[in-house]
Amino acid sequence: MKRELFIHFAFCVSFFILISVFKHYLNLSYWPFWLGGVIGTFLPDIDHLVYVFFLSPQELTSQRVNFLLGRREVKRTIELLYETRSERKNLIFHSIFFQVIFLALTFFIMTSSTSIFAKGLVLSFALHLSVDQIIDLVELKNLDNWKRYLPAASTLLVCVFGFLM
Repeated sequence: MKRELFIHFAFCVSFFILISVFKHYLNLSYWPFWLGGVIGTFLPDIDHLVYVFFLSPQELTSQRVNFLLGRREVKRTIELLYETRSERKNLIFHSIFFQVIFLALTFFIMTSSTSIFAKGLVLSFALHLSVDQIIDLVELKNLDNWKRYLPAASTLLVCVFGFLM
């Protein structure tokens, strides 16, 4: 769990530093961009909760999560969700269809919104999904939810979108 959090935050911070330096966002007034980035890094993981509570509440892992939450063991619940993440195959956010729609939404927000918070949020959300694709490809040698060509294409698009601000 700690390793995956580190990977996502390392990519997010590195990418946001690169954008900040390149676009001269080194002023304190750009803190909403960074706040959006931090929040957007966590949002794709809500997908696991949607799966546990709404898509497949009958599975053993879902029942264990509900039991742990009932006992208010939040830390153990998060650990269980990370330990069993490879068991959940039909996640909504982690599918090619959602990714295509979200990349279009990211392009729209990056090119038309004036909110730097929104830009940071969608950019880090899209980056998180791209990093998840790379992790699935490298560690699991499996892209069941993603298709073969999507990791490279989405990572490239996220990089381009990052410099549209």
